[in-house]
Amino acid sequence: MLNKIFLQGRLVADPEMRHTPSGVAVTSFRLAVDRDFKDRETGEKKADFINIVAWRSTAEFVSRYFNKGRMAVVDGRLQMRDYTDRDGNKRTAAEVVADNVYFGDSRRDAEGGGSYGGYGGGYSGGYAAPAPSAPASGAAPVPPPAYTAPMGGQFAELDDDDGELPF
Repeated sequence: MLNKIFLQGRLVADPEMRHTPSGVAVTSFRLAVDRDFKDRETGEKKADFINIVAWRSTAEFVSRYFNKGRMAVVDGRLQMRDYTDRDGNKRTAAEVVADNVYFGDSRRDAEGGGSYGGYGGGYSGGYAAPAPSAPASGAAPVPPPAYTAPMGGQFAELDDDDGELPF
């Protein structure tokens, strides 16, 4: 069996992080995902609003780095959940449980600083902070170095370009 979903859209509100009674982080958010076609009557594209749930470190990552309007790429699975509402009615909810969440735009695009031809395809490669190195015995721990993008995040020309592709 296969249950795999990939979505790209914009957060419609800031993500909400909570913790279970046992202390596990869980973050919920909604993603507005454009449909591939336009409405016949209005000529406009419509969007689907999809509920996403992220757990543990993915929940913490989303809560910390994403906010309303930010483009996100979600890799996960569809889950159907039955529950009873406040009035005692039985309901079914469809939601995507996120395995991974990536940036779908660059920070510059998210802050309104410009776009790259409307593509929205900034860095989306997922990353992890470097593991802290063990200090020498008796020495104070050394914090990991802060990441700084070369040349303010802009591309730079290669000095030793020989015209050959590296692959």
